Amino acid sequence: MLVGGLGTRLGALTAGTPKPLLPCGDRPFLGWLLREFVRFGVEEFVVLTGYLSEQVEARVQELAALLPRQARLVISREPTRAGTGGAVFHAREYLDERFLLCNGDSLYDCNLARLLSINDADAAGLMLLRRLDDASRYGVVELDGDRVNSFAARPATGQSGLINAGIYLFNRRLLDDLSPACSLETDILPGLAARGKLRGIVGDGYFRDIGIPEDYAKAQQEIPRLLHRPALFLDRDGVINIDHGYVGSRERFEWMPGAREAIRAATDAGWHVFVVTNQAGVARGHYDEAAVTRLHAWMTDEVRRAGGTIDDIRYCPFHPDADVPAYRRVSDWRKPAPGMLLDLMHAWELDPARCVLVGDQPTDMTAAEAAGIRGIRFPGGNLADFVGPILNE
Repeated sequence: MLVGGLGTRLGALTAGTPKPLLPCGDRPFLGWLLREFVRFGVEEFVVLTGYLSEQVEARVQELAALLPRQARLVISREPTRAGTGGAVFHAREYLDERFLLCNGDSLYDCNLARLLSINDADAAGLMLLRRLDDASRYGVVELDGDRVNSFAARPATGQSGLINAGIYLFNRRLLDDLSPACSLETDILPGLAARGKLRGIVGDGYFRDIGIPEDYAKAQQEIPRLLHRPALFLDRDGVINIDHGYVGSRERFEWMPGAREAIRAATDAGWHVFVVTNQAGVARGHYDEAAVTRLHAWMTDEVRRAGGTIDDIRYCPFHPDADVPAYRRVSDWRKPAPGMLLDLMHAWELDPARCVLVGDQPTDMTAAEAAGIRGIRFPGGNLADFVGPILNE
């Protein structure tokens, strides 16, 4: 995350505060950005600092504590003013073979799983693009299919164009083009495009760059409202997968028809997607919690490969009649109790009026009612066909 810019166009607002730390509702703007990436499975952030780096470093733990899921934040401070490409160069020790990079002063509300699901071995990088009716504040990107051809200067006021939305998926090969001081936008991306090594993915979600006072003022009003999203809760066995009884491994897991498509549709529509599942198989001794964790990690990866995301998961391994003594107890997380739902609603700051639980058992409906949210009974069949009308209401 690039957070080292001077923010000069914001004047006095950034004289003593880095632009990404400016308040936006009840948290810094950077807090919203981190929260969005956490939805798509990001667990480690490298924060690339420069201007007023000490302020960012002092607030790292505060920012991490605001997140609904655990994540690790580390700081990479550029030794001198290095530019956006130079900032990445100086963070090279932290970079995986593939890594996301984003600007810390703009937010693009889009389905990042669509980007993450692409694995183009020939491309050094993929970038997200957004068409604006008035692109005059930005340079524009020219595409040939999905290949970035070139970058052009700012168009005239009122002229539309594709702009760089500031989110990239890079291969570590990018480091071959970087130097200790360089601009990603001016020095690096045009060269990648000229060699045919840069791809562009066009989206159409909400976009806001807080680089000028007018847009920052709009962001303060729009972003907190937008990102308190509606939420789709899904039971697992009998909804996401066929219920073969105590499913604890990939070998016994069979997707419900339309399950991955339903989750992708919800992600595209801007909904959170959560899984809440009783896992009495642990209490019965059929498998352990490590098996549940492995299965859920695989399931989440498969959903992302299909272009959607499961934002978070809760499961309950306890049962009052457990065969395994360690799991023999009454739990307020076990449906029909609402504990799993309430925990997610608290962690993700959800409005109950905008939450729906889809389950296949009466216990799911009872849990939904106890949590104060709507419950809808799934009778089986194609989950995407069933969920579509809910998303469109």
